Amino acid sequence: MQVQALVPLKDLVEAKSRLSGLLRPAERRSLAQAMVEDVLSVLAQHPQVCMVTLVSDDPSAAMLAAKYGVRHWQERSLECRGLNAVIHRSCDKLFELSEQPVIVLHGDLPALAAADITAVIGAMVKNKGLIVGCDRHGVGTNLLAFAPASRPEFSFGADSCARHCASARGLGVPIRVIQRPGIALDIDEPRDLAILMKKLEEGRQGHCAQLLSGTVLGDRISAQLASLEPGAPSSTERDNSEGVMTQ
Repeated sequence: MQVQALVPLKDLVEAKSRLSGLLRPAERRSLAQAMVEDVLSVLAQHPQVCMVTLVSDDPSAAMLAAKYGVRHWQERSLECRGLNAVIHRSCDKLFELSEQPVIVLHGDLPALAAADITAVIGAMVKNKGLIVGCDRHGVGTNLLAFAPASRPEFSFGADSCARHCASARGLGVPIRVIQRPGIALDIDEPRDLAILMKKLEEGRQGHCAQLLSGTVLGDRISAQLASLEPGAPSSTERDNSEGVMTQ
């Protein structure tokens, strides 16, 4: 199966505001760009992803798209506002151009791997419905995959995993919820960044590694994170390497 990928990207200057206690504005922008580059690199090289579309008004978006050989649409050209509306309109355009299924995913998934995309496509082939890639808490949605007939009402935001599942049920569409380390880890808060730093210590490569591994910035972040209240992730936060739950 061949699929299309859609990556909506907000302005990198405004990205990751919840990390403002750890990172300066320029550092937050650098981290956001490194993460989306890691995501685009995985998608652009995957043999089953026939087209990647980056939707963003960020000034660097066109450069990033050209670097990875992907398509760029300016968000303003869609004539709508808000993440859910932007994704809805983008999918309208994608399905006008091709009936191939779409994978929608966020650009802040620095642990994403080709195996995660392969697993999502495999689940689509087997399930023939909506695939929901949840965050590490099992509450948010970091990825959606669907054919035209299985497209849900987009509900990114609070409790989005449950909302997307409810939308699919209302349409009579089969649902598969998957939780994989590369999809579940989105970077919003210091605890998320601490998990990423641990993965980088274990040898993960990529743009985030270049930014944070063995660098002055990475050393400073590690020291700041160490000063925060310690505590291991709970069982509900622990990465699920097997990665599949069904509903």
